Amino acid sequence: MGSGHSHGGGDNRTRLVWALAISLTVLVIEVVGGITSGSLALLADAGHMLTDVAGLLIALAAMSAGRLPATSSRTFGYRRVEVLAAGVNAILLFAVAGWIGFEAWERWQAPPDIASGSMLAFASVGLAANIIGLLLLRRGARESINVKGAYLEMWGDLLGSIAVIVAAIAIGATGWLRIDPLVSLLVALMILPRALQLLREVIGILIESTPKDLDLDSVREHWLSKSFVVSVHDMHAWTITSGLPVMSAHVVVRGDALAEGLGPMLEDLRGCLDGHFSIEHSTIQIEPEGHAEAEEHLHA
Repeated sequence: MGSGHSHGGGDNRTRLVWALAISLTVLVIEVVGGITSGSLALLADAGHMLTDVAGLLIALAAMSAGRLPATSSRTFGYRRVEVLAAGVNAILLFAVAGWIGFEAWERWQAPPDIASGSMLAFASVGLAANIIGLLLLRRGARESINVKGAYLEMWGDLLGSIAVIVAAIAIGATGWLRIDPLVSLLVALMILPRALQLLREVIGILIESTPKDLDLDSVREHWLSKSFVVSVHDMHAWTITSGLPVMSAHVVVRGDALAEGLGPMLEDLRGCLDGHFSIEHSTIQIEPEGHAEAEEHLHA
């Protein structure tokens, strides 16, 4: 049994388009700023912004693919493309962090001259743009894993911009040029936890782990509290894409309850899932007493 599910896709798409426009603008500004000022920290932030742009493009493409209708060979359509796109996004973050670390090591050994004033000006523009982007994506991050990925990346950019601003001020005050590669390495280290978090969520969905906010034991207790339910077995729950958990289960019912018809029992069980656990898509197999013992394998 199942029903329609809304993801707020239109609003999220608009947010992503605006975030893409902001990210592209900041990317160009920081590349120009990094070249003209000689700052690796600015180029590192631009590199992170490049992954933002790539991730946003992937997210928008995934949303478009997710709108394609389901078919008999793809019964959930292309909704999981969104999850694959988020995985690519996480891998891009790891790659950029590695590049920044390598460049920081090179510049630590031979630090180039840096125009700290230009570095400060360009970093300040990036900070303002990142704040706007975060405000745009904050709500959508609760609804979509791809929007959440973009949101987390912008948090990294925001922190990176702050670090670059601090570095520019410190270089201007002390003249110590190795502050630039140190801050660049800090930007790389700030990227890694966010990339790991996103990749962990993607892997959890792809290996069909039980959604982290769903307690199957609680579902079982709710169902067993109903007078017509004898036992519950073969319970499975997984996630198709962000915001779309699904579940299947076998429910053993009293023989005399079957005389009242399957419809009311199914609606009762399904209503419990939807109302208490926010699961709108479920498959429930009703079995009479004695049937479970005939099955060769039983699972939790």
